[in-house]
Amino acid sequence: MSVDPGRPPTLTRPDGATIAYHRVQGRAPTVVFFGGFRSDMTGTKAMALDSWSQRVGQGFVRFDYFAHGRSSGDFRAATVGRWLDDSLAVVDTLTQGPLVLIGSSMGGWLSLLVARQRPARVKGWIGIAAAPDFTEDLMLAHLSPEARATLQRDGELRRPSRYSDEPDILTWRLVEEGRNHLVLRSPLRIAGPVHLFHGLKDPDVPWELSQRLLHHIESPDVAATFTRDGDHRLSTPPDIERLLAVVEAMCRSDDRYQGSGIRKPSDT
Repeated sequence: MSVDPGRPPTLTRPDGATIAYHRVQGRAPTVVFFGGFRSDMTGTKAMALDSWSQRVGQGFVRFDYFAHGRSSGDFRAATVGRWLDDSLAVVDTLTQGPLVLIGSSMGGWLSLLVARQRPARVKGWIGIAAAPDFTEDLMLAHLSPEARATLQRDGELRRPSRYSDEPDILTWRLVEEGRNHLVLRSPLRIAGPVHLFHGLKDPDVPWELSQRLLHHIESPDVAATFTRDGDHRLSTPPDIERLLAVVEAMCRSDDRYQGSGIRKPSDT
């Protein structure tokens, strides 16, 4: 790990790549935020969670994946497995004890993979427009035959981005390697509570995917919030308020937590 006053601290990986992060020291469980495809740790949701954690004294970590934000790396070399390995390094190196994982879009996939790898540590999981298996079910499945042929022939495909002047780059390497990490084709268990957020006007990840997750995840408590006018980002003040309420409930909960944020009365 390295720290420079003008830069975020970084976690150095065995190949020399650096993963930028920001950590708030606080009480357990530690909340870890996983951002989306081509996004970074300075987005609205990540920063709102950072401010909240500092205000209430909750442990919190946000970070940039390989080839994202302030982290190093060539995006064309990125794979789901690489992002997973770096995510596990962040969790294992920068946190201790129980975790509440929050995954936005692609981060929903990566955080579910981390939850599958570290099941004993996960106290709760929250998905925001979660996009597990997106390389196969959203990207590849919706390509035209011509675009798919170009992707396989050239190894990459550029597409306009809704959120950046720079085009999104889809690589065949990302698609092929991603098949090693699909989570919707086999049982998916999370010991703690689960809460899904999704906007019904999401143009990128259909809300039906969260509905599918709602039925696929095996957990003692699975709940969802679908926002009628919500988009993909779910970053409006009301969206943030709903997110923080659920995060705080999970962090304060015991075994009687319910997805609605209401606890069952004790038997005494």
